[in-house]
Amino acid sequence: MQNSTMTTDRPAEITAAEREFAAFYLAATRDYLLDVLKDLSDAQWNFKPAADRWSIAETMDHMAIVEERIQGILGQLAGAPADAPDRDVKRMDARLLVGVPMRYPRFKAPDRIAPVGGRTGRQALEQFVQSRAKTIEGVASFAHLRGRVMPHPVFGPIDGFQWIIAASGHCARHTGQILEVKHESAFPAA
Repeated sequence: MQNSTMTTDRPAEITAAEREFAAFYLAATRDYLLDVLKDLSDAQWNFKPAADRWSIAETMDHMAIVEERIQGILGQLAGAPADAPDRDVKRMDARLLVGVPMRYPRFKAPDRIAPVGGRTGRQALEQFVQSRAKTIEGVASFAHLRGRVMPHPVFGPIDGFQWIIAASGHCARHTGQILEVKHESAFPAA
């Protein structure tokens, strides 16, 4: 029996097609990142285009931190608040798919996810890849990817599937940032 207060037809749980898409998007954005980072020298990893901009190593450190946090968020969904019955899930899915990868507008990362240093770019990449693998593996079994929400600092309450979309888009967004750094005129030669 359908709840008459709902404004959209949506399942109470994630569909098989959504699980398949989530795993694909996570893997595709990871693979593109790995291709963009292939064969960087230490000088290229650490080149800063300006004092107020991140090096590729700092960007990778930030990405590793965020990817680790995604694991925690997905693990908390069972105890998260129920989704509002009138929230337009498909509209938010589309908003995240389009909005998160876009390089503009730029956002300043909150301190809790800003690069902390203490590891090389390659070490941060390794941590990111390990965390991303856990996320991809978990897509098949994570519970409550639909129907429960956790707050996102920009998009408000989003469900687990949407957190996965955001994580994938975040990777694509920062891969774009890395490409911008690599195209700087002062970027070190290989």
